[in-house]
Amino acid sequence: MTASTLSRFGTRRAALAGCLVLIAMSVAGCTSNANIRPQFFWDSLFHPSPALVNGIGLTLVISVVAQAIGVVLGVFAAIAKMAKFSPFRYISSLYVWLFRGTPLLVQLMFFYYGFPTAGIFKWPAIVFGPVNILPAVFAGIIILGINEGAYMAEIVRAGILSVDPGQTEASKSLGMTYGQTMRRIVLPQAARVIIPPLGNEFNNMLKTTSLLTVISVFELYNTTSVAAGHSYATLELFAGAAVWYLLMTTTWGFVQARIERRFSRGTSTLSGGGAGPRNPGFAARFMSLRAPIEQ
Repeated sequence: MTASTLSRFGTRRAALAGCLVLIAMSVAGCTSNANIRPQFFWDSLFHPSPALVNGIGLTLVISVVAQAIGVVLGVFAAIAKMAKFSPFRYISSLYVWLFRGTPLLVQLMFFYYGFPTAGIFKWPAIVFGPVNILPAVFAGIIILGINEGAYMAEIVRAGILSVDPGQTEASKSLGMTYGQTMRRIVLPQAARVIIPPLGNEFNNMLKTTSLLTVISVFELYNTTSVAAGHSYATLELFAGAAVWYLLMTTTWGFVQARIERRFSRGTSTLSGGGAGPRNPGFAARFMSLRAPIEQ
């Protein structure tokens, strides 16, 4: 672990600890005010209700599944946007333009409430054995995933363009198909460029799930909102929700840093001499294979 990584971890821990202390002081320091009940804050952290635990779990599940859908759609949209077949480019560009140019809140209302009202489509419940996914949860996952795919398309496209075109040409010379070139050569190297913004997108996804309250999904925010409405402990419960969001995003920050280190191994040694972060390994192997043929 490098000094910069340790410094980054230390900064994140210090920032999280500082935020927790400030929130705790703000809540606990107001005991003289009869309207402040710090016990609600502490209970939401150390003795969370089953509803709150389910809300946290649902937030994590929705975030992971929606982000996975977004990554898959982003890869296909990025490849389509660079395709030689013009209809693919037009469809991909329209998709990215539409979902990046309209607010996610509008998309949720349009697809979840607008489609059934117009009689176009009614969101079903999904049943996998003992698991029953409610229509609102299913719709939220799909809409978040489609929206995320539009952003991931540009991220993946930037990653693909960062790979040296010579490696694609070398793979074609070895008889690889376009799909093989993407899977074995381009996308693994593009991952170095894709992963940092992908991690930021997932961090944002954890917080964006709070918008699903408009379609009655009881994730962390909506569960807290209902509890605050019943107890009138709005400050205390939402301070607890803020701490839970901070814990989730901070934990993901550590995971993201570990993933980035794994994919950046060897970058410093390969980027010397002004060649940039591109990996010449495949091209070198290709030339070593070709040399005996030319002789």
